[in-house]
Amino acid sequence: MADVIIAGLIEGGKASGGPPLGPALGPLGVNINAIVAEINDKTKQFAGIKIPVKVIVDPVTKSYKVEVGAPPTSALILKELGIQSGAKTKDETVGNITMEQVKKIAQAKESKMYGNTPAARAKQIIGTCKSMGVKVEGEDPRVIIAKINKGEIKI
Repeated sequence: MADVIIAGLIEGGKASGGPPLGPALGPLGVNINAIVAEINDKTKQFAGIKIPVKVIVDPVTKSYKVEVGAPPTSALILKELGIQSGAKTKDETVGNITMEQVKKIAQAKESKMYGNTPAARAKQIIGTCKSMGVKVEGEDPRVIIAKINKGEIKI
């Protein structure tokens, strides 16, 4: 019998035995409380953000594996700034993020990003800031990326 995969978006640290997990896991005869506890432990640093979570269950042995994805970069930026959404127009500015906050987000997403250096990952985060209407250190994100490229800002 093939493994059963249950996937969903769960708010960091707030999984419960209720929907969507409980009803899907119940018929499989696994320890739902243990799975919920593992999910909450693995997602607690993302409190307030919905995280993709996958539970893979072997229905014969009742063994399971919990895989936690990374939240979207935009969600992490919104959380850092304490705002609800990005800019509605290309001319709107919704916030200002520091390089320390950019580095923090890059570290949180490190395993899920394409950049192979801290500077490359930071530039990816800054690029997302640009599309969201968020300034970096009070400047247009393109200016900050240019400064990183010239070596004026060290990551």
